[in-house]
Amino acid sequence: MNTPARRGRGTRGLTRDEVLDATLGLAEERGLDAVSMRAVAARLGVTPMALYRYVGDKAGLLDGLVERLLAEMPADDPALPWRDRLRVLGSGVREVARRHPELFPLLFARPTVTPGALRPRQAMQAILRDAGVPEPVVVPLQRLLDTLGMGLAASEAGGRFDGGAEEIEQIYALAETMALDAVERHAAR
Repeated sequence: MNTPARRGRGTRGLTRDEVLDATLGLAEERGLDAVSMRAVAARLGVTPMALYRYVGDKAGLLDGLVERLLAEMPADDPALPWRDRLRVLGSGVREVARRHPELFPLLFARPTVTPGALRPRQAMQAILRDAGVPEPVVVPLQRLLDTLGMGLAASEAGGRFDGGAEEIEQIYALAETMALDAVERHAAR
């Protein structure tokens, strides 16, 4: 929803994108604890009431941050083989975690409720279906693979690995093998 708000004489309209950009900038600069309707409004030079049309409340700001982080994930390319698509998504998770190490844990704390935030989940489910995973297994396997990939990326971005780059790459290679094995184990033969 990028429709400008009508807020009275002499004021400029806002868009949801502007509100989310300001929220992301604030969170990157000052941390998640600094995110509030008042702080985002001050950053935009408007009153907090001007934001309610776009995000509803503070939970809406945080949901918007989840959407923004997940929007950085690469788009799925159904023309590629499912294994390559899975690798691209996995690499995308890792890159998002590296770009936003302080904000990335928010993906564990908030649900994906906005349409934009659902895109990576839907892409993973499409990959699993294309691999031949039976429908009753698609959602649980998607959740398992998401948790594995996001947990690993959050651990790396948060500095939890004390080994060098080679050891980290070995861990990712093992995770990739585990993920591919899990999909292949459930794929239609």
